[in-house]
Amino acid sequence: MKQTFSFRFLGPLHTEATRLAEAMTEARAVAEEEVKLRTHGEAIWTPSRLNAEAKLILKNRMLIVVSNREPYMHIYEGRDIKCIIPASGMVTDMEPILKSCGGLWIASGTGDADKKVVDDQDKVKVPPEEPKYTLRRVWISKQEEEYFYYGFSNEGLWPLCHVAHTRPLFRTEYWQYYQSVNRKFADIIIEEIKKEVKPFILVQDYHFALLPAMIKESRPDARVSLFWHIPWPNPESFGICPWQNEILMGMLGADLIGFHTQYHCNNFLSTVNQSLEARVAWETFSVTMGYHSTRVSPFPISISFTLKDYNNVKEPGISIPALLKNSGIQAQVIGVGVDRIDYTKGILERFRAIERFLEKYSSYQGKFTFVQIGAPSRTFIKNYSDLVENVEKETDRINRKFQVKDWKPILLLNRHHSHQEIAPFYQVASLCMVTSLHDGMNLVAKEFVASRNDNSGVLILSRFTGAAQELAGSLIVNPYDIDEMADAIKTALDMPEDEQRLRMHQMRQTILRHNIYSWAANLLKSMDFS
Repeated sequence: MKQTFSFRFLGPLHTEATRLAEAMTEARAVAEEEVKLRTHGEAIWTPSRLNAEAKLILKNRMLIVVSNREPYMHIYEGRDIKCIIPASGMVTDMEPILKSCGGLWIASGTGDADKKVVDDQDKVKVPPEEPKYTLRRVWISKQEEEYFYYGFSNEGLWPLCHVAHTRPLFRTEYWQYYQSVNRKFADIIIEEIKKEVKPFILVQDYHFALLPAMIKESRPDARVSLFWHIPWPNPESFGICPWQNEILMGMLGADLIGFHTQYHCNNFLSTVNQSLEARVAWETFSVTMGYHSTRVSPFPISISFTLKDYNNVKEPGISIPALLKNSGIQAQVIGVGVDRIDYTKGILERFRAIERFLEKYSSYQGKFTFVQIGAPSRTFIKNYSDLVENVEKETDRINRKFQVKDWKPILLLNRHHSHQEIAPFYQVASLCMVTSLHDGMNLVAKEFVASRNDNSGVLILSRFTGAAQELAGSLIVNPYDIDEMADAIKTALDMPEDEQRLRMHQMRQTILRHNIYSWAANLLKSMDFS
């Protein structure tokens, strides 16, 4: 009884003391590193530093993030309600910002228990364990989801913007629903900001190309940015879209449009130049239509990586046998790939490179296993359901060709894995393969590098990712060249430890200095022109 009483009253104090101690430890580490870096005129961005910077920029103005994907879903698990984090690179990007700065996140509510936990304004405080910001859920019907999300967004714009040889599909009814869902979100945003002065609104991705102009039409004082998380193709490719002008004009309602790379910015400006009666100023990378100007800039996105993460040590007890125990196989060395099962990710090409590697370098048969963590997604779209089937068939074919006793070359784990489940594979693998056929940034590359606290391991990276422009210590490959990728696997596994450490140290320093908090600060400062 006494123990129960003590825990009830002293437990919260212990929790608060633990958080305070962790915060002091992080602050001390940050201070020590900033002293080291100050001689070079550099400093590490942290959640607290971003929070202070945001207060100076926002001056008590409202901060809103708008996306299709919500950062937290509530689902039924039996009779209980469970809160999960959906698989999304965009959520990985944006959530640290809202945790640091507070504000409102507006997104589609897609969990089957989402309506059960919101208040009468469709809002819920998140994260559940320690609320830092507010999530407002927007309810869209099954028909809206089918036509707006699966239809126009992911059968039209997604393949259009990724040069991955999948034909875009455009239908009038898809476009109509795309417009109506954008309008639904615009009306909710305008309602939320009716008492706010010059709010900051960060619109995310290709689902909401029309949203900036819709917001500006009602609230020209609002500061609106649109960040496009996927590539932007050349003007001829984008011209396939029957509604390209409407999309461009919707986007140009923003004060700032961000892409991952300068190349994508150039493609966008060229598209505008060839399609609209607008003045494109290449010297300032801006577009003027009427009295409104839009800046177009590269903002290479990153991950939440601070000195606390940089100095973390690997969890004890993590080993290859422990990770492979439940699979019934053994291996001396493993590689890892982490992707949504999407035709842009080059998974089939990657598997064929592993097959070629084992053919050319047979001494690795029985020793090297590649673990592919692949979450199925958008399986209502035929191209995606077919791809899942083809990935499974290719895995079986290659395994039948090489496997012996308790070893096989490819272990396919095709379900959603949390960050906590993925981390041990990052830490134990000798190499990570990110072989996208076309990608905006690809944060898997940065997550793998961030996990390598001992500076070991090798990243094999497609030259068609935004990350390839930053992570110079990786082995850059053409994902369409199967032999080149096979040889890169051999080079990675044979690379001397000193060279591994040199390459990995350089990449980890890059991510530390250009983390998500640095990205957010640059974006907010670029929006603050009043």
